[in-house]
Amino acid sequence: MKRICNSFQEAVKDIHDGATLMVGGFGLCGIPENLILALVDKGVKDLTVISNNCGIDDWGLGLLLQNRQIKKMVGSYVGENKEFERQVLAGELEVELLPQGSLAEKIRAGGAGIPAFYTPAGVGTPIADGKEVRVFNGKEYLLEEALVADFSLVRAWKGDKMGNLVYRKTARNFNPMIAAAGKVTIAEVENLVEIGELDANSIHTPSIYVQAIIQGDQEKRIERLTVRK
Repeated sequence: MKRICNSFQEAVKDIHDGATLMVGGFGLCGIPENLILALVDKGVKDLTVISNNCGIDDWGLGLLLQNRQIKKMVGSYVGENKEFERQVLAGELEVELLPQGSLAEKIRAGGAGIPAFYTPAGVGTPIADGKEVRVFNGKEYLLEEALVADFSLVRAWKGDKMGNLVYRKTARNFNPMIAAAGKVTIAEVENLVEIGELDANSIHTPSIYVQAIIQGDQEKRIERLTVRK
């Protein structure tokens, strides 16, 4: 069995000032929102956060941003976040924007123990500044280094007490690879079940990648409401 936490404050107790975090989710789908709230309450600062986007002004990673707890953001999408835009333009936040596929592969490579890889994405753009470019079969490719984190925070639909995780739909976009790329992975799950209750063929993150797990409800907010008459 993995460490099963009794509170979200307990789950994030080891996350320290200056830590590098990977945070799962795609938009607001599949974000570890209760772990993020616990970090807001903890007041940990000078964080480097690696995530697809930075939430919205009043939810998700946007709360850490609003609280000035993030020093650097590595992602692929600014999102629906005016405070993010304001901090970037004011020079208050260091940002590294990457093509979404490159970000996903940098995280996946980090979890797989691959230090770097070549990709055509970003060649001939400012993304290539200071990076090695090589030619393969007459085409230029950019060397991208893998990403790893001190802590990975993920959100799963189901998890068992061994730490095996199952995600639903869009939540699978970044959570599985982020779970593998953290030195310590903390999983927030909607449903915590006994060992053996999960179908082995349906497990997306094996327990070997998970160090701690906690059950919690989720609000499941959306970024922008769209209705059809």
